[in-house]
Amino acid sequence: MRWQGRRKSTNVSDQRGRGGAGLPGGLMGGMLTKGGLGVVVVIVLIGLLMGKNPLALLQEISTGTESVGLEGTAYTPTPEEEQLAEFTAVVLADTEDVWKTLLDGYREPTLVLFSGSVRSACGHASAATGPFYCSADEKLYIDLSFFNELQSRFGAPGDFAQAYVVAHEVGHHIQHLMGIIGQVHSARGQMSEEEYNQLSVRLELQADFLAGVWAHHAQRTMNILEEGDIEEALTAASAIGDDRLQMQSRGYVTPDSFTHGTSEQRMRWFKKGFETGDIRPVFYTNSQPTEPD
Repeated sequence: MRWQGRRKSTNVSDQRGRGGAGLPGGLMGGMLTKGGLGVVVVIVLIGLLMGKNPLALLQEISTGTESVGLEGTAYTPTPEEEQLAEFTAVVLADTEDVWKTLLDGYREPTLVLFSGSVRSACGHASAATGPFYCSADEKLYIDLSFFNELQSRFGAPGDFAQAYVVAHEVGHHIQHLMGIIGQVHSARGQMSEEEYNQLSVRLELQADFLAGVWAHHAQRTMNILEEGDIEEALTAASAIGDDRLQMQSRGYVTPDSFTHGTSEQRMRWFKKGFETGDIRPVFYTNSQPTEPD
């Protein structure tokens, strides 16, 4: 990706080294009581990254088994981390430039860089949660160490794989601005867990589609892509499909528990967004994000 020497977003809050510090009681339980908007996005992203049942991981976190950082801990970023921070700020700027042209009155999100753990309006999260978007404060949260994990654990190297991650989280912000996340939350109490998992899959695939739409317009207007970039994004999308993660973690898959979609679906949605650049398919029918063709 051609990113060096280009504009960096000013909507970046660098909280690395501050730590989240432990909160008393059930941390994720407290998140559930705040309207639940953050849970929709955060918990399903845990499944993406950990290959676990989101409910099991919720219990794990709420009982305090996740490690937290200590406030005031000395933190000195490496040159590689500083370059990643700069790169991420450039990608965020690119999303701002694209979405301002596609959505009237676009409200820019803030990107929070953290290390170890962080507090958000959706509750406490550790690095194990992975990148997430909190609709309650309209912020994206990323521990940059995830990008190393993306390469080493998930086998998805390359800067555009990293850009895809950022664009996917911004996709959740678009869903929030369009009222989709709120409608998903409202529908939660009206369906079974299996039905809600299906809704979560659609939510995530739609964010993949929006990431593809961003890539389409960023290339058209800024010529950001280099050879192999789209393949890097598709590799990342494939690496974090529910079927692949479940097979790797336990040797079999249970489709009813999927919360993000299969590798094939994730690749297809991103690719469709990139090829068409058309945001019009993103609309709501019966409180559910629409399926791809």
